[in-house]
Amino acid sequence: MIILGIETSCDETAAAICKNGEIISNVISQQIIHSIYGGVVPELASREHELLLNQVINKSIEQAQISLSDLDAISVTQGPGLNGTLLTGICFAKGLGYGLGIPVVPVNHLEGHIFANFIAEPSLQYPFVCLLVSGGHTQLWFVEGIEKYTLLGETRDDAAGEAFDKGARILGLGYPGGPAIEKAAKGGNPLKIKFPRSVLGKDNLEFSFSGLKTSLLYFMDSIEEPSKEDKIDIIASYQQAIIDVLVEKVRRALDYTKATTCVIAGGVAANQCLRNRLKTILKGKKLIFPEPKFCTDNGAMISYLGELKLKSNKYSELSFSAKPNLKLL
Repeated sequence: MIILGIETSCDETAAAICKNGEIISNVISQQIIHSIYGGVVPELASREHELLLNQVINKSIEQAQISLSDLDAISVTQGPGLNGTLLTGICFAKGLGYGLGIPVVPVNHLEGHIFANFIAEPSLQYPFVCLLVSGGHTQLWFVEGIEKYTLLGETRDDAAGEAFDKGARILGLGYPGGPAIEKAAKGGNPLKIKFPRSVLGKDNLEFSFSGLKTSLLYFMDSIEEPSKEDKIDIIASYQQAIIDVLVEKVRRALDYTKATTCVIAGGVAANQCLRNRLKTILKGKKLIFPEPKFCTDNGAMISYLGELKLKSNKYSELSFSAKPNLKLL
């Protein structure tokens, strides 16, 4: 079975081919146009997808060394995401699927991130805890099977990725904020500045990052222009505050569920400091991290999950529409 996956939920235009559970091509085009604005401009993102989709999909077909006629189905992100960008990908997928006479499978973007871990570790067994941490979402899930999910906790305000992006803006760094902060923090002292860690009670599994962002803003307003060395320490300390909260909540979730396996999904999962801290704190637990190319938004997770849904007949007809606020439950 050969599935084309299309992902256009935000500012990555991505396509991939999955053949019998194996990813044989994966193409991602990052829209650099948004960097000058310090964040994603939805209208520009939709236009860029329109410009890039043909090129990205053709490249994925070429890399897989197949032709369009070899496709058995197309899977596409239905949501959550930006309405205009989702519609761009869905309309393209429906048109191509209708022309080829093959099914089009809508996929939940969040679910795709979770199942990207099966690409990283095909022997992954249920149940497991998943930390889903990205620009728009920070959630803890207990996963017992496909479409068998329990939400353990989520952010009450900003997602961790938002905290990185907004922090980077305050610090005068680039976009996206996560990679910019991680790069700028190298060599810094992560314990130099005591930024707050919001843990919300002894056994609480929810997150909150808005106070941390505000603390950074007030701190920067209260000091003179820092030296280069001091600024590196500030950046490292801010990053560490985000990571400490994420790691503590994962530890609590594993204790609560008694699970022995934890997977990390979403763009922030690519952060090496987060990975190293989890390995240090959660010794004895099985930790699975997707390759960095499968952490950010990508077509591989969409094609992989699309194949699973097709085999299980868990998909709808072509009448489905974009759902910007689509939930996992």
